[in-house]
Amino acid sequence: MRFRNIKKQQKNKIDKTKVKYVYAKYIDRVKAFITDMFMIYAPILYITAYIIMDGKDDFQSSEIAPLLGITLYGFIYALLLSKFGHTLGKKAYEIKVVDAKTGEYISFFKAAFRFIAFLFTAATLLGLIMPFYRKDKKALHDLLCGTIVVSEIK
Repeated sequence: MRFRNIKKQQKNKIDKTKVKYVYAKYIDRVKAFITDMFMIYAPILYITAYIIMDGKDDFQSSEIAPLLGITLYGFIYALLLSKFGHTLGKKAYEIKVVDAKTGEYISFFKAAFRFIAFLFTAATLLGLIMPFYRKDKKALHDLLCGTIVVSEIK
């Protein structure tokens, strides 16, 4: 076989193994987050306030109830990300969270850490502004966890 043919075959193999991602738009990520708040977090707060407790006054006076709601939401969020690669809101906007190196779904513990990192990122607001200045649209919690948010290609 000629050297040029061998070189072409090697080049074709390399091109096939490269995975190109289409990074999700930041506005779609925000919309997915808002959808998750309404579809997952709001029912958790409603059940906590009106079924487990005696009403909104008891919920507002409790220190444990909001913490319980955030913890349960974080557990559901991490479970959905690790099992399916997306939450309900991300599914609606056809975006997924995958590992930046392998392109596979992230583990439950990495998803839980990503949620905790998101809480700190949202508290500082600096990490939420980062995607505007990066080509890969990574926020601070994505950088810390080694994840990327990509659009699903059908």
